[in-house]
Amino acid sequence: MANIFDLPNKNDLTYGRGYVYSLQYHIVWCTKYRRKVLMDGIDNDIKAYLKSMAEEYKFTITAMEIMPDHVHMLVDCSPQFELPRMLKILKGNTARWMFMSHPEIKSKLWGGHL
Repeated sequence: MANIFDLPNKNDLTYGRGYVYSLQYHIVWCTKYRRKVLMDGIDNDIKAYLKSMAEEYKFTITAMEIMPDHVHMLVDCSPQFELPRMLKILKGNTARWMFMSHPEIKSKLWGGHL
């Protein structure tokens, strides 16, 4: 059994000027009232959009799974990228993009919020 305090493999480390890090976040977020709206092709669109966001903001999505009512992501980023800022970018931009490209979702969510 692996010890959680063991140092990561050298291949898992990222080297910067004057620092070394391996920083990963497991992020989960749900739709409002856990409504099952992330299906029927919308899940594939969201995956593609989140991957483009990762490229734009220079972080890595190591793993991602989209369920009908929630999203799981394992994100690898630099320590300079604050977690609240990353969450705002991921959740806010994705919700805005989703409502613009799939307006039928608003009718399934009371108040039109994810």
